[in-house]
Amino acid sequence: MTLRRELQPMPDDVARALVETGLLSAYDARPPYQRNDYLAWIARAKRPETRRKRLAQMLDELRAGDVYMKMAWRGRS
Repeated sequence: MTLRRELQPMPDDVARALVETGLLSAYDARPPYQRNDYLAWIARAKRPETRRKRLAQMLDELRAGDVYMKMAWRGRS
């Protein structure tokens, strides 16, 4: 049995942040499950401060290129 995660829509503010920081291509290069997980995690935030913090973490991790949800990530070789 394969469990599939519900696909998350890209919120306007997240798309805008990716474009403004020049990180859209880094986001697009991530595997689909990571992109979806980031969007779901950001969307689950109850408070605006939490949402901003999660978005900032995603952007920092994309900028670093070797981190995913505070875990080491090697990417595609």
